[in-house]
Amino acid sequence: MKNLLCAFAALVPLTAWAYPIDLDRQLNGTEVTYVTDDLDPSMGSITLRNDGQSPVACSVIFANGPEAPKRRRASLAPGETANLVVHFNRTIIKLRIELECTP
Repeated sequence: MKNLLCAFAALVPLTAWAYPIDLDRQLNGTEVTYVTDDLDPSMGSITLRNDGQSPVACSVIFANGPEAPKRRRASLAPGETANLVVHFNRTIIKLRIELECTP
C-alpha cells in the first residue's frame, strides 16, 4: 500500500503544470508550422515557422476564461521563426489560441 501511495504522490506534480490548449487555425494556403507550449501556470506560447517561399503575416489571439483576449502579431520571412508568448494575471485553466496567417 505504501508503494502505491508513493507512486501516486510522485505523479501528482507532473499533472499540476499541464493545462489543455485548444488551437483554431486558419492558414489560408500558407506553409506555417506551429508548436504550442505551456511555460508556466499563467504563461503560454506558440512558436511559428514559415516553411514557404513567400513572406507571411500571422495574428494570434490567446484567450483564458474571463480575462480579455490578448493578440500577438508576427511577420515571417521565408525560413524565419517567431516565438509569441502571453502572460495572464490568473492561472490558466484552458488556453484557447486562434491562429490566422495570410500570405
